[in-house]
Amino acid sequence: MRTEFTTLDEVRAADDLGNAVVVGLDLSAEELRVPVDGALFLGCTLSPVAQRRAAAAGALVFPAIPDLPYDVYRSRLYTPAELFAGFDPADPGSYADTPDAVIYRHARAQGQNPDPLHALAERLHDHAITDALGDALTCAPVAVMGGHALGRDTPGYRRAVRLGAALGEAGFTVLTGGGPGVMEAVPLGVRVGEDESVLRDLARAPRFGDDAGSIGRWLAACPADLPTSERPRTIGIPTWFYGHEPPNPACELHAKYFANSVREDGLLTIATGGIIYTPGSAGTVQEVFQDYCQNHYGSVGPAAPMVFLGRDFWVDEVPAAPLVQRLARGREAERWILVTDDVAEAVEFMRAYAG
Repeated sequence: MRTEFTTLDEVRAADDLGNAVVVGLDLSAEELRVPVDGALFLGCTLSPVAQRRAAAAGALVFPAIPDLPYDVYRSRLYTPAELFAGFDPADPGSYADTPDAVIYRHARAQGQNPDPLHALAERLHDHAITDALGDALTCAPVAVMGGHALGRDTPGYRRAVRLGAALGEAGFTVLTGGGPGVMEAVPLGVRVGEDESVLRDLARAPRFGDDAGSIGRWLAACPADLPTSERPRTIGIPTWFYGHEPPNPACELHAKYFANSVREDGLLTIATGGIIYTPGSAGTVQEVFQDYCQNHYGSVGPAAPMVFLGRDFWVDEVPAAPLVQRLARGREAERWILVTDDVAEAVEFMRAYAG
């Protein structure tokens, strides 16, 4: 297991950097007299002498990549404050100048076939995010999937807030896709419960459009002082592939990716406490069957709960639940599938599995 160093003080205090990972530091003034055999230097600046010592010891130096609006080798997840840095609620159009918007425009400019430098930079960034996400998860999290188009002024949004409040009271760490709709309502419920004043404020900007001003008004409606906890209880996993949808401000942390395929498979894989499916469209249905495939074959561990919240939707309107139940017949996964309209029953089912 490699030890990670992200500050100069840590490097200076170390008596051995062999097989270590040193991330994003200016080491040009450091002599690095300690062993560096097999070390990885990611985005670090080394003096010529240190570079020669590193090469002789079999260390690998991955250079910083210039002229990018993001940190390729970042060692932590994003906070909403970081993604929306520079946003002024009094000037909604200022969203266009936030890191989130700037990175999206940069990614879009690369097109479907970016040149190798940018393709590698995005992959290295996403690997770093996966590593940071693993560090942030201290217990088996549960995930909630559902529609992105759900407005803040709808009964469905309030039901999702109620679900989040129940999951929060049960002590779960909750993952969502990090975008709007259900993906925002659930973490909001985890953090503030069913706070009527917050819900009224949000309902003043129920949706956003294609322009920065509309997105800015949507962002400004969310309180900037949502309560936080010692360990993150709400983590969003969005993507710049869908960058026209900003990450929601209700999650404490965001693991934001460039590659949507890595993001989707990763979210399903790390939700080892199970997944609750609320009504959604094609993306949610795709996640149902990706998740069930993992449970069917046990490819990432024991079968985990699949809860279909909304019987009429999942049985009659979009009958994914009966098909999953049929596929699971006679398998271990069968006992961990629930179709219900009751939030309390859904949460208790997840608690039974966790216990």
